[in-house]
Amino acid sequence: MTTAPRTAPVEWYVDPARWPHERAEIFAKSWQFLTHESALAVAGAWVAETVAGFPLIAVRGEGGELRAFHNVCRHRAGPLVREEAGVCDGALTCQYHGWRYALDGRLRAARDFGAAADFDPREYGLLPVRLQTWRGLVFVAVSEAAPPLADLFAPLDQRLRDADWSGLQIATRRRHTLACNWKAYVENYLEGYHVPNMHPSLDAEIQSDKYDVLIEGRVAIHHAPPRTVDTIYEGLWAWVWPNIGVNVYRRGLMMERMTPLGHTHTRLDYIYLTPNGESVPAATMTLSDQVTAEDKWITERVQENLAAGVYKFGRLSPKHEVAVAAFQDWVRESVGP
Repeated sequence: MTTAPRTAPVEWYVDPARWPHERAEIFAKSWQFLTHESALAVAGAWVAETVAGFPLIAVRGEGGELRAFHNVCRHRAGPLVREEAGVCDGALTCQYHGWRYALDGRLRAARDFGAAADFDPREYGLLPVRLQTWRGLVFVAVSEAAPPLADLFAPLDQRLRDADWSGLQIATRRRHTLACNWKAYVENYLEGYHVPNMHPSLDAEIQSDKYDVLIEGRVAIHHAPPRTVDTIYEGLWAWVWPNIGVNVYRRGLMMERMTPLGHTHTRLDYIYLTPNGESVPAATMTLSDQVTAEDKWITERVQENLAAGVYKFGRLSPKHEVAVAAFQDWVRESVGP
């Protein structure tokens, strides 16, 4: 008979001292989803995001190359851009003092800096960030410690086989902020145990009593048989370490990034991709928004209860919460107990 492991300590979710360690040991050493290549279609197109406290920018070079950098000027740490996306004129210009950088990161001009014998512009290019793509999706990693992206996504490649995503484009976006620790939300995402109680509309779409989650590598693959052949949730539904949701529908997919905002808040960024950017069906958006609202409510209540000082620990279901247990093991491996 299998055992029911203890849940993680309450301190994981309420102690602010843990967040700097998680940022350095988990998020700096893992791949973070940034955008889709369709958002960087022309030379000079850029996308900027702050992910787990790291201000990042990806840009399409004059020769078509995709590169990523820290969105931090080497002069006095000013930002290179003000918005979340745009197209530049062949250079990235610091918004603070106007230093200009070529799209390959080289410092092109230190505006009105003055003569200085000990200043070599070649030593003050932008700080690079690793960038790799998977099926048109753009990922970045600030550390060399992140494994090859293809290895991380191999379990999904095996299931997608020859699926053609070449015509996908960004159709719409959603952003939600939750007042809970990022791990509380991820753990909610990793099990279907709560579906009958929390998600009546989703429960009407799937056979939640047959809900199963399979762990392959550091990927959790969800499976719940649909109740009818005409269902929104036909396709692939997965989570990839440490904070990426991949939801494949009949026509397109939704990518979800679960971004920590310190230790008390989490931001969910949804990007919906469809063939040629066609509109997402209204029924899909309605159900997605409803399920997210229900998850927001329960994870925020859980966070409040964890912070109340009453709950100490619980037990994980060996039937429904295997992926939660695996996730907690991976967190321990990264930052300790």
